[in-house]
Amino acid sequence: MSKLAGKIAVVTGGTTGIGLATARRFADEGARVYITGRRKPELDAAVQEIGKGAVGVQGDVSNLADLDRLYAKIEQEVGRIDVLFANAGGAKFAPLGAITEEHYDQTFDINVKGLLFSVQKALPLFKEGGSIILNASIVSIKGLEALSVYSATKAAVRSFARSWTVDLKGRNIRVNVVSPGPIDTPAIDGLAGNEEAARQFKQQMALGVPMGRIGEPDEIAKAVVFLASDDSSFVSGIELFVDGGMAQI
Repeated sequence: MSKLAGKIAVVTGGTTGIGLATARRFADEGARVYITGRRKPELDAAVQEIGKGAVGVQGDVSNLADLDRLYAKIEQEVGRIDVLFANAGGAKFAPLGAITEEHYDQTFDINVKGLLFSVQKALPLFKEGGSIILNASIVSIKGLEALSVYSATKAAVRSFARSWTVDLKGRNIRVNVVSPGPIDTPAIDGLAGNEEAARQFKQQMALGVPMGRIGEPDEIAKAVVFLASDDSSFVSGIELFVDGGMAQI
């Protein structure tokens, strides 16, 4: 039997990379999936790729009005949420000494504010039970050069899960974190700046992974499906590292 049969699932930032791979897995496991994305062409392409009744809602998670519109649509069409993967986020390099207010505000607005309100505004649609998965990163515990602001946002995400696990225990809603290591996504290409820099960056990151390679988006998606499904019915408040051992040794 499909692990998410009949479930209503939401994936923020579901147009590429980990978000898209997870939305595709959710749909394959029987869920009806709502995805968000800021750019309509990419959103439409992702919906077509996912198929199986996937719905795209254009919006930016750091814009609270966009989140209100997302959840109003879900309430009108299906009336509930069973699974939320708060995935939308972003990173840019900025070493200490070159951090600007704009960089700080943009990173925290998306990765912290956007994630917080993605969860809080979804709560009225969660019935008894359900699963919330937050996308963090190995940088929640591991320092990487020129990524201190991004790392701080992911540490905040990890902290949210601890507190929200307690806040939501009376409603039997589980909250967990998945923390990827380096994953081969378009986001890495954008972070590096160009194709050659991205290739070198991936090679360098792979040297720090005990398994000798960087991961694929679907490897994160499979872990998120575990946390979304009843297979993890007694799992709450954890940070699940999917990193080839990079942050573990």
